[in-house]
Amino acid sequence: MKGSEILAHVDHTLLKPTATWEQIKELCQEAMDCKTASVCIPASYVASVHKEYGDKINICTVIGFPLGYDSREAKITAAEQAVKDGAKEVDMVINITDAKNGDFDKITEEIADIKKAVGDNILKVIIEACYLTDEEKKALCKCVTDAKADFIKTSTGFGTGGATHEDIKLFAAHIGPNVKMKAAGGIRTLEDMKQYLEEGCERIGASAAVGLLKDKMDSEV
Repeated sequence: MKGSEILAHVDHTLLKPTATWEQIKELCQEAMDCKTASVCIPASYVASVHKEYGDKINICTVIGFPLGYDSREAKITAAEQAVKDGAKEVDMVINITDAKNGDFDKITEEIADIKKAVGDNILKVIIEACYLTDEEKKALCKCVTDAKADFIKTSTGFGTGGATHEDIKLFAAHIGPNVKMKAAGGIRTLEDMKQYLEEGCERIGASAAVGLLKDKMDSEV
């Protein structure tokens, strides 16, 4: 597998609360140079990045991030604004308290409403797996499938744990055929990236990927 093939699946990410405009522009330039799948940036930067780069770059942003307990109405409004500002992909965080309360119908309804808000754009659903039991994860696979979201995603990167291969294998066994997988959080090695792709992930959220691969785009890694 060449470095460029891995980078084509990477959402090049900078979500630190201290991220400056200069850092965001550097992120975007790296993404364009390395042909990553997208840049994943704070919602407050989406309009500026779209104005600066237009269709040269695929913009992803996050809503309900990182804790997930914004109201459904707030998340819908945020999703609509993100798309209006130029985002083509939205990564939402579920209300984890609903999962802990076993209210999975409510989660399905929220995801479906946000998918309606983003329309033909891509919706990824972050379940923050580090806080969940395997049974809760399985139930959320059904929620994401039934709500017709495009992706299920492991983590925000801000929780107590990130992506694990065990969770990806669990997702693969319980999501519907139209749902893709994104592994994110704590992915720092080429070996991990390759393994996640081999396990069926379509996307990887890894801020380290470009640094590891930008000089190896045409090389087997």
